[in-house]
Amino acid sequence: MGNFTGQELIYACSAIGAGLAMIAGIGPGVGQGIAAGLAANAVGRNPGAKSAITSTMLLGQAVAETTGLYGLLVAILLMFVKPF
Repeated sequence: MGNFTGQELIYACSAIGAGLAMIAGIGPGVGQGIAAGLAANAVGRNPGAKSAITSTMLLGQAVAETTGLYGLLVAILLMFVKPF
């Protein structure tokens, strides 16, 4: 194949790790979509509780999004901060 130096191997592993860290964005995206759909269903059944349903949904989505943001942070650190 090829002769890699230690530094090139570290860069390659950092790029692979950054890609794997971005997989963390899949879960929050699916979870937020399900939460929004169920909230829309709940508002359709009980329009009077719209504000309570919306505020609870937004709080839950904000908490779920932190996982995706941590994955993005790890990916950015792996790509742009020297891993030495």
